[in-house]
Amino acid sequence: MTRSNARELAAHLIYELDYTDETPEQAIETRLERGYYEELAQENAVYSERPSKKQMDYIRACVFGVAEHTEELDGLISQYAIGWNLHRISRFTKAALRLAIFEILYVDDVPTGVAINECVELTRKYEDEETVSFVNGILGSFARGRKEQEQ
Repeated sequence: MTRSNARELAAHLIYELDYTDETPEQAIETRLERGYYEELAQENAVYSERPSKKQMDYIRACVFGVAEHTEELDGLISQYAIGWNLHRISRFTKAALRLAIFEILYVDDVPTGVAINECVELTRKYEDEETVSFVNGILGSFARGRKEQEQ
């Protein structure tokens, strides 16, 4: 399994947390349980290969990290989604944006450009091109704003 596939699984889990009262641990345990996972493989090819221990560590870190920082991440999305109310953004798009911004801020081995590109490609898989452009714009503005703050 590639890091991109692990990222997609993490985005799915983050998305699921918006719909349930589950803790991140419960969501991971339920969705990645072997039988359930094999059922998902019939619907989405990303589930055709099980994550390695390294991928699982990454997925856990992202899902737990996003859950812990959701308020901060949503604040940043709102700040850079000029003219958009957070509630107008689809739940999957929010999950992907939360994950990308979390990676930029808290995952040292993911360069900003990679986090942005991966989020754009992930969004392209599930949303329309208008949403892809929207996501790219938010993340580009966030990255530029962050760079300006560092100078």
